[in-house]
Amino acid sequence: LTVLNAGRRYLKAEDLSGKVFVTSGLGGMSGAQAKAAVIAGCVGVIAEVDEAALLKRHKQGWLMEISNNLDHCIARLRDARKNKIALSLGYHGNVVDLWERLVYELDTTGELLVDLGSDQTSCHNPFSGGYYPVQLGFEEAKQLLSTNPGKFRTLVQESLKRHVAAINRLADKGMFFWDYGNAFLLEAQRAGADVEKRGANKTEFRYPSYVQHIMG
Repeated sequence: LTVLNAGRRYLKAEDLSGKVFVTSGLGGMSGAQAKAAVIAGCVGVIAEVDEAALLKRHKQGWLMEISNNLDHCIARLRDARKNKIALSLGYHGNVVDLWERLVYELDTTGELLVDLGSDQTSCHNPFSGGYYPVQLGFEEAKQLLSTNPGKFRTLVQESLKRHVAAINRLADKGMFFWDYGNAFLLEAQRAGADVEKRGANKTEFRYPSYVQHIMG
């Protein structure tokens, strides 16, 4: 319902075939995102750093494909988008790398490859394993979290700034992003990312919440 309503509200589209939804998280509640994309008929690319979560969703049948190669992900995204094939593709890697690759594609080809975007990392708990920084691999980040939580926190905040910068670049070209109620925008703001709504007070964000804007 969230994906369908986002399409209706932001894309003015009842039919999401050929539309691309990019997000992250295939753990607890976030695991349903892959299934939702296919039910809605769009192309869903969902990043997840934990391979165990990807394999679990794939085994369940909620996730159609898995790849750790961004070149392959972009090629599959382009093909499914062109041919209007419903697809759920799990990218085994950090979502910041995925967003930045989409910016690279925009800059080099002029092509905006994503229509809808969101995030379901556990940003309500960003410094205890709910969000993993792009600068490190998954296992390396877990080790740093246990040995130097202060450094881990700094890397998370740097990563959040990069995360938002890429989203902002794509949103400026017409991609619609929303907050999934996971404190992503709040923690990004605390990290110093550019998420405040221009001309508004500091408690308002430039991107909507799915509760008020999409479901409400």
